[in-house]
Amino acid sequence: MVTAAPSERTQPFEHLVLDFLAHLEFERGLSRNTLAAYRSDLLQFGGFLAKRERTALDVRPADVADFLAALGGSDGSPAAPSTVQRKSACLRAFYRHLRRQELLESDPTASLGAARRGRKLPRVLSRAQVARLLEQPRGTDPVALRDRALLELMYACGLRASEATGLEVTDVDLDELLLRARGKGSKERLIPVGRPAGDAVRRYLERGRPRLVDGRIEPHLFVNFRGGPLTRQGLYKIVRRQAQSAGLADRLSPHTLRHSFATHLLAGGCDLRSVQEMLGHADVSTTQLYTHLSSERLKDVYFSAHPRASTGLPRASKKL
Repeated sequence: MVTAAPSERTQPFEHLVLDFLAHLEFERGLSRNTLAAYRSDLLQFGGFLAKRERTALDVRPADVADFLAALGGSDGSPAAPSTVQRKSACLRAFYRHLRRQELLESDPTASLGAARRGRKLPRVLSRAQVARLLEQPRGTDPVALRDRALLELMYACGLRASEATGLEVTDVDLDELLLRARGKGSKERLIPVGRPAGDAVRRYLERGRPRLVDGRIEPHLFVNFRGGPLTRQGLYKIVRRQAQSAGLADRLSPHTLRHSFATHLLAGGCDLRSVQEMLGHADVSTTQLYTHLSSERLKDVYFSAHPRASTGLPRASKKL
């Protein structure tokens, strides 16, 4: 079931939970109360797994079913249906996240039987909105240079948050304008880097990063203000801060830049297989989601600009 690299297999349960909660807080904007409830439910599930000497990544559907069946009060009374539904929803969301991170091949909660909803199309930014976001980190101080390089590179290459924070200095070839991204499961892929992103990274390497690391040896490309590796949580905060400055706070998460990258490439005529390779999708059906986004954009343009689109009826022509 597990496809993660050995280092990822050994991640403690608490680390996986914290990463999931950070995703819920910064990408989905869930409330503190909801996050606290999810944390409590997952730690309870973690305790259940520990008694069975299992980890989150080798859990079986039977373990999930047994956990939900064993819920109840201290007096032996069964748990309320609403409690079971909430914990079931929490586990489904948790394992969907692990699947998106490519830590699992199959979902142990898939057989819980929740009502399935239609796949929600991800939110994307227009090209003008992307340009406005990228203009936000202003000035020449090290943090501004880092933030500009980070945002430019994430959009230019369609990087996941974990891929951006995992980049090392040697992963970017500014002469050839190529980047080596490491996806989940230690899969590597090469992605072209646009000239604006390359220039932003060069300025950061020359004038920003040396002042942040202050002589220390640090392989990671993006570092925090102390000179240590930038965490995913730190990246989320940077993106949210710059999005708020651009007036996009309610529209933007780190993954929005990846969605926008794919959608804009397809809308510009890039073929599906090339986009699949640049995104690092194992299955082209995942990439095909963005063709629907491009179609929606095309319809928006058509119905706002075509003279016959507003009513669906031909307009009266003048007699010659």
